[in-house]
Amino acid sequence: MDSSILSKAYQQPATNILADVCALAAKMDNVIDLSVGDPNFTTPAPIIDAAFAKAKAGMTHYTAAEGLPELRQAICDFYQDKYQLHFASQQVLITVGAEHALFVALAALLDPGDEVIIPEPCFSPYIEQVKLAGGTPVIVDGKPEEGFKINAQEIAKKVTPQTKAIIINTPNNPSGNVMTAEEAQALAKLAVEKDLLILSDEIYSDYVMPGQTFTPIAKFAPDNTVIISGMSKSFAMTGWRIGYLVGPDWLVTAANDVNDAVTFSAPTLSQVGALYGLQHHDELVAPIVQAFQERLDYLQKELPQIDWLAVSPVQGSIYVFADIRKTGLGSVEFADQLLKKAGILVVPGLAFGKCGEGFVRIAATQPLAALKEAVAKMKQLTW
Repeated sequence: MDSSILSKAYQQPATNILADVCALAAKMDNVIDLSVGDPNFTTPAPIIDAAFAKAKAGMTHYTAAEGLPELRQAICDFYQDKYQLHFASQQVLITVGAEHALFVALAALLDPGDEVIIPEPCFSPYIEQVKLAGGTPVIVDGKPEEGFKINAQEIAKKVTPQTKAIIINTPNNPSGNVMTAEEAQALAKLAVEKDLLILSDEIYSDYVMPGQTFTPIAKFAPDNTVIISGMSKSFAMTGWRIGYLVGPDWLVTAANDVNDAVTFSAPTLSQVGALYGLQHHDELVAPIVQAFQERLDYLQKELPQIDWLAVSPVQGSIYVFADIRKTGLGSVEFADQLLKKAGILVVPGLAFGKCGEGFVRIAATQPLAALKEAVAKMKQLTW
């Protein structure tokens, strides 16, 4: 027996640049890893303690498939308190990370031939998940000169009778763009008029730079929005694998039916940690957000002093999407040379779509001292 028994899609899969970089990062020592979006912080101790205490007390069994009722309610309370958005707990499904939330929503939504519009640059698993769910991804190329903003007019040009949904991510990975309220309202208007769902990845919603505001698109189209989010970034809980989706109850019910065939329920102790985190959101998240703002401020100040780099203002997220076109190199070749010459690992912009070519994503996920070392090394390079 050999690999010919595999699905045709996986006998000769397309190159996955982001996955390859993540695999490389996991194997390498003595490099400055500015590639993976995994905050270097340990999960806040009170979250760990809360989960540990429940484990010691015997809370090591399944929860309800939809998740702990108190966690689902806490998510509703969070959106009510922070954004004045009202959701009922039956509109919430707890998942094994935000990626899982997106996949079960897509699997519940799509039939073969259905189209999903995805603005690029984007987190590459969006495209693969649409395909896995039987749909067809339709790409809208972002424009560097516009800061890769999500443009409702450009999205409207791609809508066809087969379009069912639009996937957006704000604050955006990798570009750092944050949709304005006016931009969100324009996209919401399009979704309502065309009877489309907006799958809104809001995993970086806590990470907005001073002067910027994150506005959930659900404010303008609550019946047409599915919020995808989780605890990985805000609470430094990447390894806990805990996320959620919030949307129309009929979609949540269907997504839970999909989930029953995939994982049944999210890890119990991760749910306990998430509950504690949400109940103490502001005090736990603020120090992490402040640290990332300091790091991004530093990178935005220092990187433009390198004559072969250009950096647009970062509005949000935990990344800088740096313009390396002056080097004359493609993003994959540049990233390879940067690793060999300086021991710095970044992600080629091509990993986030064709319009990301000529850029690299620099993650501010290392301490400021490591960022300073990386910048010093880059200042010594010529191309």
